[in-house]
Amino acid sequence: MLELQGLTRRFGAVTAVDNVHLAIPDGQMVGIIGRSGAGKSTLLRMINRLTEPSEGRVLYGGRDVTALKGAALRRWRTECAMIFQQFNLVQRLDVLTNVLIGRLNHRPGFLGTMSALFKMFTAEERAMAIQALDRFDLVATALQRADTLSGGQQQRVAICRALLQQPKVILADEPIASLDPRNAKVVMDALRQVNRQDGLTVLTNLHHLDTARHYCDRIVAMQAGRVMFDGPPAELTSGRVREIYGVSEDEFEEQAEEAARAHPRPAKAGLALA
Repeated sequence: MLELQGLTRRFGAVTAVDNVHLAIPDGQMVGIIGRSGAGKSTLLRMINRLTEPSEGRVLYGGRDVTALKGAALRRWRTECAMIFQQFNLVQRLDVLTNVLIGRLNHRPGFLGTMSALFKMFTAEERAMAIQALDRFDLVATALQRADTLSGGQQQRVAICRALLQQPKVILADEPIASLDPRNAKVVMDALRQVNRQDGLTVLTNLHHLDTARHYCDRIVAMQAGRVMFDGPPAELTSGRVREIYGVSEDEFEEQAEEAARAHPRPAKAGLALA
C-alpha cells in the first residue's frame, strides 16, 4: 500500500499541497482532478521525491520513502516511475534507445551514463524493449528518431520506458493534456492496460471528469491543495462537482482546458527516469 500521511508542501507563503492523507492499495488506478494550481502535480512529485515535502510522510509497504537517500532513493525512483505531460524523451535518439533508458537506474551512476551514451545494453534488455514496443503497436518505429513521432506515439514510448524500469507504481502527470481526443484515448487505454494486466498502481492527473470516471477505480478531487473528494467515480456527480468547485461540470472542464493550454508543463531536461 502507498500511504500519504499529512503530506504538505509550501512555496514561501503559498501552500501548494495542504495536509493530504491518502491510502492507495496496490493495483488501484486513481484519477486526481482539479483546476490548474490545485496541487495535483506537486502531490505526484512529492511521492516520487522530485519535490521534497515541507511536512508529512510518504510510505510504501511500511517503508518511509521521505527518509530515503542515495542508492535507496534511486531504487525508489525506479520502483515509482513517472510519466510527464511533455513526454521527456531524448528527441535526437531513436525510439528503442529511449525505451532502454528505463534500465539505467538498474546500473551504478557512472555505468548508467556510459550505457546511455554508447547504447551499451544487453540482448535481454533489448528484447524487453522490443516486447514493450510491440505491446503498444510501436515496434515499427523502433529505429526512428523520437522527434518523428506523433504526440500520442511519444507518450506511449514514455510508458514503455517506464515499464522497462519494472516499477510497482506509475505516476502520470497530466499525460493526455497535450493530446487530441483520439491519441488521448490510446494513451489512457495503455495506462489502463498496464494497471489491469500488470497489476501496477497508477496515479494520474486528469482534466476531464469523464475520462477519470471511465478509466479510474477511484477519483481524488483537489482544490487549493486540499482533498475535497475521495471516492468511487459514481459518487462524483455533477452536483458534487458544483459543490466543490462552484461551477458546472462543463465550466470546470472548460476552465481546466484553458489553463492547460495557457500553461503547458515544460519537459524536464536530461535523461529523467523519475
